[in-house]
Amino acid sequence: MKRASRCSQSLAELKLYLAGTSTPIFSRYHKRKMAIKLRNEYGPVLHMPTSKENLKEKGPQNATDSYVHKQYPANQGQEVEYFVAGTHPYPPGPGVALTADTKIQRMPSESAAQSLAVALPSQTKADVNRTAPSGSEYRHPGASDRPQPPAMNSIVMETGNTKNSALMAKKAPTMPKPQWHPPWKLYRVISGHLGWVRCIAVEPGNQWFVTGSADRTIKIWDLASGKLKLSLTGHISTVRGVIVSTRSPYLFSCGEDKQVKCWDLEYNKVIRHYHGHLSAVYGLDLHPTIDVLVTCSRDSTARIWDVRTKASVHTLSGHTNAVATVRCQAAEPQIITGSHDTTIRLWDLVAGKTRVTLTNHKKSVRAVVLHPRHYTFASGSPDNIKQWKFPDGSFIQNLSGHNAIINTLTVNSDGVLVSGADNGTMHLWDWRTGYNFQRVHAAVQPGSLDSESGIFACAFDQSESRLLTAEADKTIKVYREDDTATEETHPVSWKPEIIKRKRF
Repeated sequence: MKRASRCSQSLAELKLYLAGTSTPIFSRYHKRKMAIKLRNEYGPVLHMPTSKENLKEKGPQNATDSYVHKQYPANQGQEVEYFVAGTHPYPPGPGVALTADTKIQRMPSESAAQSLAVALPSQTKADVNRTAPSGSEYRHPGASDRPQPPAMNSIVMETGNTKNSALMAKKAPTMPKPQWHPPWKLYRVISGHLGWVRCIAVEPGNQWFVTGSADRTIKIWDLASGKLKLSLTGHISTVRGVIVSTRSPYLFSCGEDKQVKCWDLEYNKVIRHYHGHLSAVYGLDLHPTIDVLVTCSRDSTARIWDVRTKASVHTLSGHTNAVATVRCQAAEPQIITGSHDTTIRLWDLVAGKTRVTLTNHKKSVRAVVLHPRHYTFASGSPDNIKQWKFPDGSFIQNLSGHNAIINTLTVNSDGVLVSGADNGTMHLWDWRTGYNFQRVHAAVQPGSLDSESGIFACAFDQSESRLLTAEADKTIKVYREDDTATEETHPVSWKPEIIKRKRF
């Protein structure tokens, strides 16, 4: 207790001594410390402009003022020169040494200084900073030395005495000249079905083709003569899909009776059924390299089947409406589906999950076709036909003009894309440019109603010299190229239009 009271007494005596001292030690030390701090930390910004009135009223009153006016003397009887900040690039942060390239310029005229420092608009100041008198580009201390992308580089355009910065406009892409394709003409109409012909496929040997109809039958026709060879019965509702295997003598079919059948063409009998779909099966396709069958259904799913064991390997769920079309390929993604929910899905076959979902279409996607040579595909919808690039479904371009419900698409290796619609029209396009070089609307079969003008499916034969269409007037129509046509008789009416690469 005695020691504590003694310490407090000595502290009180020291305070009294300091208060009575004429030249306090702490006050001189504090001023000297503040002067050093100002010089070290605020020296580079002490040149900032100060008003003329403040300079006249305030003289060198303390150590801080003496330090300021030691570098920039302000005489009472002389007119003060203004230092203008912002007319030349300089480091804005404190503690950065000024160099010969970043010294502040003195303005000889007071009026010029006031107009620049006070009355200059902010945007004009920014322009002055960008176009410094020395021509050197302003760079913030510590900024990256990497050059800016050329698309963002600004160009200074001089018009009279004014300078404006603008971005260089890119030239709009134009459609290149399309490849010339000979027109296709109708040369044969095959009748025999008693209902709408809903699907068609050509066998790998190019000797015959097969069709499925709303009359619940599957018919096999001779390709050269167009004569009926065989009729297969077994479905109890409309046959919606047929395909012939390239790996075995099997024919696969599906229909609105929820059934998927495998036919042995040596005995012309059904040897396997694939059970699992809960509603009508709208389409099917075979994997080109493995024994896998893929089907799509109105139950909003696609199913992957083992051809030999009839086992359902995967159920591809994700669509929210009927799946109208499915396609397979050997490369990734191996399965592509189009649905009435307006989306296209690219699937991982091994995992049985969606890789990519394409939502660009605004209406039902009823048709998808893969290019035989390019790593691309096309999808058809009433809004337009869209081309995509694998593997991620990158959008390429729109093919607009077929304003109808597109039921089917097919393409050959020469780059001729065919789209068939519900109103009986067929458009032929150049795949690379999207140029529509021919439009066909064949007359319906005599005895049929005009309303029965519709194309449900189409396919090229293996030689790609014939085009077959399955139609609503119960017929199959066969087209071939016009041998007499030339570029002079059927010129390409093309002009370099700007490509509309809208995603939607």
